[in-house]
Amino acid sequence: MTTIQQLKGFLAQNFHMKDLGNLRYFLGIEISRSADGIFLCQKKYTSDIISEFGMAGKKPLQLPMDIHLKLCPEKGDILADPSLYQRLVGKLIYLTITRPDISFSVQLLSQYMHQPTTIHLQAAKRLLRYLIGTKSQGLLLASSSSAQLTAYCDSDWASCPVTRRSTSGYCIFLGESPISWKAKKQTVVARSSAEAEYRSMALTACEVKWLSSLLKDLGLKDLPPTILKCDNKAAIAIAANPVMHEKTKHVDIDCHFVRDQIKEGFIKTEYTPSHQQVADIFTKILPVKAHQEHASKLGSTL
Repeated sequence: MTTIQQLKGFLAQNFHMKDLGNLRYFLGIEISRSADGIFLCQKKYTSDIISEFGMAGKKPLQLPMDIHLKLCPEKGDILADPSLYQRLVGKLIYLTITRPDISFSVQLLSQYMHQPTTIHLQAAKRLLRYLIGTKSQGLLLASSSSAQLTAYCDSDWASCPVTRRSTSGYCIFLGESPISWKAKKQTVVARSSAEAEYRSMALTACEVKWLSSLLKDLGLKDLPPTILKCDNKAAIAIAANPVMHEKTKHVDIDCHFVRDQIKEGFIKTEYTPSHQQVADIFTKILPVKAHQEHASKLGSTL
């Protein structure tokens, strides 16, 4: 008897349940299996959002947001009823479960939930026009790949026009499959691009630490060191150099944390050129070609 059958038998003894076979649809997520692996998609959920907010039949766009747009709290007229915007952004947040390519745009839109304006609503509906042309995109969890964690981290220094805080972004692959990603505005103002990159590196290292513990609980033990790819040589140098000086003392805790992980052999830093930095898509709106290249590495099309 397999472990899965034992688990089903245990659950059946304690709960009224029925085995419906292989999973095909769950909470808006469509699951299909093939020789390549398991494909997760939210095509129907995406179509329902587009129809609900009156964007069906609109011309699709190649980018989720205007590359020149800088959202601010004071631009545009405040919406009389913010619930429309809040409901739309809430649905888009759930869509990022299988659509990492829109994570940056969604986290940017979610910063204005408390008092959205007409400009913010217009930007959110523009994102729907991008989804019209990419409904079938989702995640492919490969059936056969190496048990190797590879992490990409990046930041966009002082990108917020109001607070001048930087944006951190990371994505983590298990073999060829993306299993974790995030786009987040940093909590403090970074005084240099190296500091912003290093804070992003520390955020990624924390996620890698948690994922490794989870994988060990699932039976994947003795994993090789996680490769942490960064496109900032100064941040990599700070991680490798144990000497503290005045230029790094304000990121003291992050420095010690990342260095400890490297010293223990848990993480191995590696430089990657900016055009190969997949996490770039989580920190800014990229040109069409770069966006499509990175999005193809993060997801597949049904």
